[in-house]
Amino acid sequence: MYGVSPQAYDRAITVFSPDGRLFQVEYAKEAVKRGATAVGVTGSDSIVLAAYKSATSNLIVSESLRKIFMIDDHIAVTASGLIADARRLVDVARMEAQKHKLTYNESISVETLTRSICDLMQIYTQYGGIRPFGVSLLIAGIDETPKLFEAEPSGAMTGFKADSIGNGKKAVDEYFEKNYKDEMSFDEAASLALKGLRKTTEKKLTPENVELMYATKEKKEFRKLESRILAKFLK
Repeated sequence: MYGVSPQAYDRAITVFSPDGRLFQVEYAKEAVKRGATAVGVTGSDSIVLAAYKSATSNLIVSESLRKIFMIDDHIAVTASGLIADARRLVDVARMEAQKHKLTYNESISVETLTRSICDLMQIYTQYGGIRPFGVSLLIAGIDETPKLFEAEPSGAMTGFKADSIGNGKKAVDEYFEKNYKDEMSFDEAASLALKGLRKTTEKKLTPENVELMYATKEKKEFRKLESRILAKFLK
């Protein structure tokens, strides 16, 4: 009986290596690490998503680089990795939110939507002829309280008080662990998110290369922070 060469284990998503690894899933996670950093922070009555837009040319129109996507009024998503893959997942998430509203006459919860997206991502690690999604998502929203979840290429789902994805994840997570406090106000949560992004780049953060959206318990609707207010936070 012929043995299997070590190189064969990374050629198909359905083949485990002898030590129980799925190399294609690990490669997808590496694609996430190459993406620009995005962060999410929950406060006592608000939630903030912020993302760094890495423009490779001065000719790029910054508004065309979308890093935060609306799913429903009370749910938004930011991504790191292959943004084309993220757009596909965003489309699916929007459909799930609308189907839930039509079926049950109520808005979908953040956790229910996240589980649905993670189930789809997991399916793409299980069948031959397809590849895993090369993207991680931070899914944020407000039900009774602010909620933040990370969806990984493997389909794993984890809830966080504050989290980051992308190439600066290690540095940002360490900063959040030292500086995050329970019961933060919106201003404190937004400031913490932007300070976390500062840890990931030597370039100056400006309203042109940073995107920030937020929602509050009072008004469960995500809004983009105006450029002039964002500029004040960045100072």
